[in-house]
Amino acid sequence: MDLKAVGQRIKAAREAKNLTQEELAALVNLSTTHVSVIERGLKVTKFDTFVAIANALDISADALLIDVVTHSVTGVTNELSEMIEKLPKNEQKRILNAVRAFVG
Repeated sequence: MDLKAVGQRIKAAREAKNLTQEELAALVNLSTTHVSVIERGLKVTKFDTFVAIANALDISADALLIDVVTHSVTGVTNELSEMIEKLPKNEQKRILNAVRAFVG
């Protein structure tokens, strides 16, 4: 497993949420040092810790493990879904209709 890649994605997700390592550590009941070790890919984290981090960052495990697991949502699909979720409902419907027209 590429721990560095997973750690980099955790760091990117944390930064996207405008959280410091200290803030993330507080959210998941870890030390700042432990968060740093995880983000640098120096140590495999426990499953419950990994889940807590993903939940705190509001990101799917698939997104964090995209190159590690063989059956996951593709990065493009996941990114597109996250972008669409942020739009108002009427814009979401317009995009859905456009995709249906394009694919159908």
